[in-house]
Amino acid sequence: MINCMCVIQEGQAADQARAVLANKLSAFAQENLGEALQINWAPVAPGNGFTAGQPSTSSVVALTANQPVDQARREQLLRELVSMWSDETGCSVDEVVAVVSDPATH
Repeated sequence: MINCMCVIQEGQAADQARAVLANKLSAFAQENLGEALQINWAPVAPGNGFTAGQPSTSSVVALTANQPVDQARREQLLRELVSMWSDETGCSVDEVVAVVSDPATH
């Protein structure tokens, strides 16, 4: 199972679109990594997140791939992830921090 953490601003676009985003993220993981996705939502309460002195509208979408991903593939995945998130929420690409990390090696 692919783990995904989504840090979102409570009451804003990403929070209001959680169900749709969950479906799209699940499809993204299945299509690109061939595995189901477990999403952990971390809403930031109003008044607790700021960007340049204003209430933040940013989101962080971080997932751990099930296998190492080369740089070219990672770039493609990140572009697709940010585009999907932006299309659904109306956020600009500057408001979305996306991470696709390799699995931990021990």
